[in-house]
Amino acid sequence: MFTFQTLIDSLRARPRKIVFTEGSDPRILEAAARLLSGTFLTPILMGNEIEILTAAQRAGYNIRGATIIDPKEYRDIDAMVDKMAELRKGKMTREQCAEALTHRNYFGTMLVATGQADALLGGATYSTADTVRPALQLIKTRPENKIVSSCFIMVHPSATGDSTVLAMGDCAINIHPSEDDLVEIATETIKCARMFGVDPKVAFLSYSTFGSGAGPDVDRVRNAAERVKALMPTVPISGELQFDAAVSPIVAETKCPSDKVAGYANTFIFPDINAGNIGYKIAQRLGGFEAYGPILRGLNAPINDLSRGCNAEEVYSMAIITAAQANMS
Repeated sequence: MFTFQTLIDSLRARPRKIVFTEGSDPRILEAAARLLSGTFLTPILMGNEIEILTAAQRAGYNIRGATIIDPKEYRDIDAMVDKMAELRKGKMTREQCAEALTHRNYFGTMLVATGQADALLGGATYSTADTVRPALQLIKTRPENKIVSSCFIMVHPSATGDSTVLAMGDCAINIHPSEDDLVEIATETIKCARMFGVDPKVAFLSYSTFGSGAGPDVDRVRNAAERVKALMPTVPISGELQFDAAVSPIVAETKCPSDKVAGYANTFIFPDINAGNIGYKIAQRLGGFEAYGPILRGLNAPINDLSRGCNAEEVYSMAIITAAQANMS
């Protein structure tokens, strides 16, 4: 069962350093102060030191113990530029690397790439692209991955403590994934689900249930489901399924009575970003689920993206998840 205490315990056993690219943002400062009080995570705040300290003091946040780095005042910038040029392998000149490193998103990503930090959390003011692009260029995907995808962990609290936990992918990165992309999205979502205590029962979602609809999009989802079944034969996987057939035992009994996943799915693979983004937000805003993510999958190090509408509590939670990923891989 997923609990934040489990993640915190892993960080107490092996503390991590996490970069925040928007170091002077009030939400980041509030979360950083809370993380520091727990003594299980060291925030690295990117930005002008005077601005960050002034903003923290004005708001009453104690960030003593945090590391503050201003890219424009970094003493070893020449070595950092050289390393970035090496990582870019001729795709950027040294001058272009030097200019990129004046930006906190690129500099923060290089701290992870060079092992000076374990993870990065951005996006409080940066766009998703501004967080993902440096990660793709510098951290890069793992050898077995061709794309970066995302997973949301959805938690519905229970008064008895027996929370409902779901996994949803890809709701944030790939706009119209190909069949190959869906296969990779599914395998990464399954891995992510397991990290957070979910025993995956996987539904590939569609407007069709086992041929009730037809068309290229149905074929794409159905084919991807069959391929993942072959890759992960011990995981219960079904598709294509409509959402009601995936979650309602009553509907499943009518539409696909012999299917073992239908009616009980807890891990959902969406056909495209429209469905995924709308779906997780409906669960969040109308269904009462807490949404943790997007958790980026496929990279060589934990890099995660915040929503620009996030609050300090969401920053705090995502920081724990992001840093704990370094202990889970």
